[in-house]
Amino acid sequence: MAPGRIESTTKTVVLFDAARPLVLESGERLEHVEVAFETWGELNADASNAVFVCHALTGDAHASGSEVDPGWWDTMVGPGKPVDTERFFVICPNLLGGCRGTTGPSSIDPGTGSAYGLNFPLLSIRDFVTVHRALLAHLGVKRLLAGVGGSLGGMQVLQWALDAPEEIAHAVVVAASSRLSAQNIAFSAVARSAIMGDPEFKDGLFLDSPDAEGPRTGLAIARMMAHITYLSEQAMAEKFGRRIQDGAEPRRRFGVDFAVESYLEHQGSTFLDRFDPFSYLYLTRALDYFDPFAEQGALIRVIAQPTRFLVVAFDSDWRFSTSHSRRIAHTLERAGVPTSFREISSPHGHDSFLLEVPDYLDTVRAFLDHASEAAHAS
Repeated sequence: MAPGRIESTTKTVVLFDAARPLVLESGERLEHVEVAFETWGELNADASNAVFVCHALTGDAHASGSEVDPGWWDTMVGPGKPVDTERFFVICPNLLGGCRGTTGPSSIDPGTGSAYGLNFPLLSIRDFVTVHRALLAHLGVKRLLAGVGGSLGGMQVLQWALDAPEEIAHAVVVAASSRLSAQNIAFSAVARSAIMGDPEFKDGLFLDSPDAEGPRTGLAIARMMAHITYLSEQAMAEKFGRRIQDGAEPRRRFGVDFAVESYLEHQGSTFLDRFDPFSYLYLTRALDYFDPFAEQGALIRVIAQPTRFLVVAFDSDWRFSTSHSRRIAHTLERAGVPTSFREISSPHGHDSFLLEVPDYLDTVRAFLDHASEAAHAS
């Protein structure tokens, strides 16, 4: 274990049951919701140092780890990192609909004894936040020092601040969007088509057969396409160029010849062992419908008791370009919500929020340092 590292193990808790079901934004109910989560650090005496990390599309509760078991956001979360586990009490759950310990479409429906599959209700980002808020109450925290998230995680933080600003003093929204463009919806539609069009999807009934492998080809293709959108053209050129994978002359055949093809094939195949095709369908669909500012009176609560926002974009991100972040920042600013906006220069595209980009990490660190100082002064 690295010196000073504060380790965490995944815990689970049942937050909703038949006596107190989860009522979704659609009106549908889930009578058993179990949540997997990790925490790091210690909650201080007045419970004023809690930071909630919301994960992106294919993340999970394991945001910070060790050399042998790294977390998906080790650049951001850990001892001495911007979300400092030696100063803050850090919480990160696997979100509703996920496949890493939290109730989702591959979980058992207590009413039937079989997996939900496509009978699982459609979800919204507000539903994710409702479960997050229940976890926060379970942990005995009434108000977060900060919520932090990138991409889909940033959208959860935004929704939370709009719905319950009294619970979240500061919000860090990175490489996110308040409304997906037609292009973004199109990418998700093709990914879902790859999964649902795989013959092994079997109209969503593949879980009923113990020998079925499921739509592995479709899920791998969905992941490969997504990775193209996560990298900028510059990052791909620098990382792969037109290099031939084995260093020899191209064999001029179908299959893997170029290094970039090998990279995408690797990303697709490794994804199969850790992610569920149903979760990919449900989480991407929740993204498509996200449009919180369109709701009547969406900003009323956050104006009355404002959360302070830091909105961060990357100049090479074309999946959620700077215009998406500017829309968030400008909408909040026009409503009088205290908001700081930064566009960070990075060659890495959308994936920049996960990487070691010093200006970005320093910006988040300074914002959280100021938040901590303000909490101690009040």
